[in-house]
Amino acid sequence: MKNVLLLSSLLLLPSTTYAQRLLVANQGDHTLLIIDPASRKTVATVGVDINGHEVIASPDGKFAYVPIYGNSGIGRPGTDGSTVQVIDLATGRAVHIIDLDKPSRPHCAKFGPDGLLYVSAELVKALDVIDPSTQKIVAQVPTGQVDSHMFVITPDGSRAYTANVFAGSVSVLDLQKHSLVATIPVAGQVQRISISPDGHTVYTHDQQKPRIALIDTSKNQIATWWSVPAIVYSSAPTPDGRWLVANAPSGKLFVLDTSSGKVAHSYDIPAAQGESIVAPDGSHAYVSCPQAGTIEILNLKTWELEKPIQLTRGVDGLAFASGDAAAH
Repeated sequence: MKNVLLLSSLLLLPSTTYAQRLLVANQGDHTLLIIDPASRKTVATVGVDINGHEVIASPDGKFAYVPIYGNSGIGRPGTDGSTVQVIDLATGRAVHIIDLDKPSRPHCAKFGPDGLLYVSAELVKALDVIDPSTQKIVAQVPTGQVDSHMFVITPDGSRAYTANVFAGSVSVLDLQKHSLVATIPVAGQVQRISISPDGHTVYTHDQQKPRIALIDTSKNQIATWWSVPAIVYSSAPTPDGRWLVANAPSGKLFVLDTSSGKVAHSYDIPAAQGESIVAPDGSHAYVSCPQAGTIEILNLKTWELEKPIQLTRGVDGLAFASGDAAAH
């Protein structure tokens, strides 16, 4: 199916340019949803292969990249994806397939300040480094660990930190030398990872105890732990670094004060084994709830939950496409 690009449905985009779109990867429907966060309407629904878990937008906001992981969960038997699908956000159409040459279960994708696309390749214990202009792998960076599921890149682009789920560790990678710098033991099992805007602190989440590890990136070691009321799955800092938004599979949304590590706000939401992100302007946080099929929205100015975006079961990876992208 990877050579078949399906356009499930397409609403005509406005004739003007746009500044921001919310991108949602839906595992259940095998789609990428392009959403106008102002109106909360789905602008386009683009069919992708089985299954895309995560998504990232190009720095210019023109394209989305969806790694095709396969039809299973992490560490479970199933198909092994080997491609990344490229979607034109102006037309709402899948336009390219990047072939990664081998089954690797590509999952998380991020652009570095160098303009290169980095994609986690779980089965080969590495990050693939892709030149988006040629759509070819130009390097690999070894993580040295199984299940390197999610990762973050420091603001200066020099390092990456990967959350190695069942290894319970974080790998520190040198993106210039394409080498493994260190492996930080964290817990029996971790899930997802985020980084402070200044790059000084990396956050990852113990999946056996309700606590968040804070890694000091100057020392590449755990500086402290924050206790939370429930096990956290995903987190995202606000652009000013003042708050950390964190979601729990048990159905909680927390806002932690990063100056104290204390929970400042707590909300009941559907089971949230999905992703948290914060809008680039810092106005809202968005949390995907795969079981309920919703995107929960927290207003970070009023600290009130707003009406969620109602979608379908399987909503997972989230990203923002910022910058002007001309519609056709």
